Amino acid sequence: MASVTYDHVTKKFGETTAINDLNIAIEDKEFLVLVGPSGCGKSTALRCLAGLEEITGGRILIGQRDVSNVAPKDRDIAMVFQSYALYPHMSVYDNMAFGLKLRKTPKAEINKRVKEAAEILGIDHLLGRKPKQLSGGQRQRVAVGRAIVREPAVFLFDEPLSNLDAKLRVQTRAEISKLHQRLQTTFIYVTHDQVEAMTMATRIAVMKDGVLQQLDSPQNLYDRPNNIFVAGFIGSPAMNFFDAKLVRADGQLVVDGGAFQVVVPEDKAGAYAAHVGQNVVFGVRPEDIHDPSFAPPGIHQALVPAKVEVTELMGNEVILYLKSGDRNYVARVDPRSQARIGNDVQVALNMDNMHVFNKDTEQAIR
Repeated sequence: MASVTYDHVTKKFGETTAINDLNIAIEDKEFLVLVGPSGCGKSTALRCLAGLEEITGGRILIGQRDVSNVAPKDRDIAMVFQSYALYPHMSVYDNMAFGLKLRKTPKAEINKRVKEAAEILGIDHLLGRKPKQLSGGQRQRVAVGRAIVREPAVFLFDEPLSNLDAKLRVQTRAEISKLHQRLQTTFIYVTHDQVEAMTMATRIAVMKDGVLQQLDSPQNLYDRPNNIFVAGFIGSPAMNFFDAKLVRADGQLVVDGGAFQVVVPEDKAGAYAAHVGQNVVFGVRPEDIHDPSFAPPGIHQALVPAKVEVTELMGNEVILYLKSGDRNYVARVDPRSQARIGNDVQVALNMDNMHVFNKDTEQAIR
């Protein structure tokens, strides 16, 4: 069991900076997810921790030990890759036992650890099979089992579910979460899928272009994103953004979006008072745009005229693709909504959950 610290870590490939001054303190037994688009530096950060890439600057600590120049085999970590990296000529048992055999672990101990890990993962009946006789999900479990038997201080996962189909991905991410609770070990997990991050993590580190954008709990990232990038990355469908201006009208603070004007609730107006007259970016999540007939009671509603361009019936909700003026945006509404393609409708924005960002810096205005 161990904490992990990235202390001003920088990694360059020639002139390209893959990680720029990364500072993260990961607590013992925490499940931290590194998330961001392709090329943001998340896998590089994981590989630097594993010792597969040499850092250009800063330090990496596991517990209190500086491992920046320690060989990968001596870092007390185990890594699960996107490609399962199983030996095709070996049985499941031998694949899981291979690392222990290299370490000259006693045979009885190897047998005990492999059987315990296989039981935890529900693959004890597959120990005699070869990888080609297994499904994708079973192969992934074997790769996880190979990591478990090492009994490392830190588990590293590099996009382990990318090769699985949608149903199996949901099932396997639940199994990994259960595994974390059972093993009580530090997990560091890399993914580009924000749904995986939101459902599994204790905390999430959102990265872009090698720079940490925000490190927080899933709920805080959703409720209080630091900037436009985080706001647009966390949540599905993504947050809607509108170029707007904050103005005063009839003694009230109003967001003027051109095609619509919506009143800011009194309890929020104080936070934005200093920005009156400024151009801003107004943000509202699709789930905070309602069919007025089915809007939750007690919210501060602002009605906006819109035209329905596309509808997607999902069973438990309807996704509406809307247009107000020249602005396209998305709403997730109650499945009882009667909105249909081509309809002119009004939608209700929940202004209690509104977001405002500085247009120049893209930082959130609190």
